[in-house]
Amino acid sequence: MAFHKSEDYDSATTDALTEFYRAAIGRLGEDVSREGLVKTPERAAKAMQFLTQGYEQDAEQILKSAMFREEYSEMVIVKDIELYSLCEHHLLPFFGKAHVAYIPNGYIVGLSKIPRVIDVFARRLQVQERLTDQILNCIHETLNPLGVAIVIEARHMCMMMRGVQKQNSVTTTSAFTGEFQRAETRAEFLNLVSASLH
Repeated sequence: MAFHKSEDYDSATTDALTEFYRAAIGRLGEDVSREGLVKTPERAAKAMQFLTQGYEQDAEQILKSAMFREEYSEMVIVKDIELYSLCEHHLLPFFGKAHVAYIPNGYIVGLSKIPRVIDVFARRLQVQERLTDQILNCIHETLNPLGVAIVIEARHMCMMMRGVQKQNSVTTTSAFTGEFQRAETRAEFLNLVSASLH
């Protein structure tokens, strides 16, 4: 039996993007009928839909689906969460890690939901600064915790492959609400994120 991969993409969007990529590849001087490129326009169309699927997802509902009443009121940290996104200026990837903490205020959330929220916002055309704020605001507004903290460290292919071509540059962004605006709490979070505890 031949291999069949099951994928769910909007056919009209796939068709339109396939034609776009076929024209773009031809315009760049390639032969789109060449064996290695025959299926590339359709693959690229589906890849772009996958990489931007966050537009179709609701991060707030993801958090609400796994909120549990709990009296725990100490810091909860999920660190080293891998993220991949597309820079909205050049449509080139940026990738790295996010470190997220919150202090519960009557509710905790299933730990897997925080990485899922990150994916919702990362799988859109983005800039790292906005991505940082969107993740923070979603957690803050949905869970109503005593505070939220986030640090994102990422490498941007638009700086590494083109432009200034600085392969070792890393961009760090951060945002804090509530208790994390206090220097002592923020320092505890940053120390725990940078420590090798595992």
